[in-house]
Amino acid sequence: MKVSQAVATRIREILAEKQMSQYRLEMNSGLSKGTLTSLMYARYKGVNLTTLIIVIRTLGISIDEFFNSPLFSEENLDVE
Repeated sequence: MKVSQAVATRIREILAEKQMSQYRLEMNSGLSKGTLTSLMYARYKGVNLTTLIIVIRTLGISIDEFFNSPLFSEENLDVE
């Protein structure tokens, strides 16, 4: 799995846990719909760290909590 796909999947997991919609995340984060949609659908090879930190803070969790997932284990990630 590519890093961008793992990030998108993790955001979806947390949104479901918090019963928050993508629209609410967009409104609360101040990120544009295009930026968030690109992130959620892994449209780019990489992920902008600043954008990701904004999303993580908006979700109300720590960076450690976000990355504490099997999605980010070495076995699961393809960084090429």
